[in-house]
Amino acid sequence: MNTMLLLFASVLALVLINVPIAVSLGIVALIAMVASHGLSSLPNLPLVVYNGATNFPLLAIPLFILAGAIMNSSGISRRLIAFASSLFGWIRGGLAHVSIGASLFFAEISGSAVADVAALGSIMIPGMKAKGYPAPLAASVMSSAATLAVIIPPSIPMILYAVMAETSVVQLFVAGIVPGLIGGFGLMGMAYYFARRYNLPREERFSWARVAKTGREALWAFLLPIIILGGIFGGVVTATEGAALAVLAALFVGLVIYRELNLRELRKAILEGGVQTAVVMLLVATSSLLGTYLTEVQAPQELARAVSDFTKDPVAVLLLLNVLFLFLGMFLHSAAAIILVVPVVMPLVKAVGIDPVHFGLIVTINLGIGQQTPPVASVLMVASSIAKESVWAVTRTNVYFIGVLVAVLLLVTYVPVTGLGLVNLFYR
Repeated sequence: MNTMLLLFASVLALVLINVPIAVSLGIVALIAMVASHGLSSLPNLPLVVYNGATNFPLLAIPLFILAGAIMNSSGISRRLIAFASSLFGWIRGGLAHVSIGASLFFAEISGSAVADVAALGSIMIPGMKAKGYPAPLAASVMSSAATLAVIIPPSIPMILYAVMAETSVVQLFVAGIVPGLIGGFGLMGMAYYFARRYNLPREERFSWARVAKTGREALWAFLLPIIILGGIFGGVVTATEGAALAVLAALFVGLVIYRELNLRELRKAILEGGVQTAVVMLLVATSSLLGTYLTEVQAPQELARAVSDFTKDPVAVLLLLNVLFLFLGMFLHSAAAIILVVPVVMPLVKAVGIDPVHFGLIVTINLGIGQQTPPVASVLMVASSIAKESVWAVTRTNVYFIGVLVAVLLLVTYVPVTGLGLVNLFYR
């Protein structure tokens, strides 16, 4: 236990002095291995790194990232916003509801909260400010809504968790549907509270004709996730094959249907996808070194024994793990937290009888909340930058929306059927 705490403290110390997380993981693992096994262990390290980054299911990550980047360059964001506006624009504070509704739709395409807030926030946040929304409120709505992208499938954190925990990514995807919808409607309720508080305007009267018109224009945006996720859930394709299908479908829609994707935009999308992929995969590769060391010294089993000696009550264990992941989410990127911690705690999770799919959903929501909580708060940072408002000013408003997400987390944690109901219905 002391060894594990020392390793995690060392990683956090390096991160806090602005050493990149992937480099921090690699440095700590390298020093630990040399200290334990001497210099003779060095020739094996490149092989460990290579094997850690070449797990087949991980191919879904760069493919979904690329598909999202291509779709964002194909006019899909604009069409989704128009459709969401036709559905929710008549409610007081309509633009806030449109932002949340558009995020619900876009989440089924991107799998990334950062991609969601970048794609939709650049349009919706200035639009809300122009209509008289306080800048902190505009940023908070868009930032918290973007978190739905890691709960509703396809979700990149869920793919990473499934690999690390050796569980079904398809079942995780299905488990995220109901909590994602609950979170979306909960955020809309909070947005309505602020709309009444600030007397924010309605955007337009409800019209079935406009719903039909915008629905036809966004038809391909709706068909893409239906085809891709339908194939995955139906067992026709694996998650990795579905990600490849998403890339091909995005190219087809952008080049042939909407004809808004040119070579310049395609190049930009490929570069954007490549950069995001490099960040995630470097984390995966270097963390495999630390994972190997922890396995060799049996740190996961030691943690499981220590917590089991303290309590074997699944309710208490889940509370402790929630606190742990909420804390880690404040300092670590979601990919780093999953890669670093999940392999360590899985023996404990299994020992107390917690369903790995249930736990994966809990981890995902925890780390989604972590994207909203400083100091790291990657999604909040992007939203604040677009709104041209300080992070702390946005956080003072965003805490109300974070409260909604925490309520969803507690519901999923202690009423498992919320997430596992569809999984049990279709797969068990």
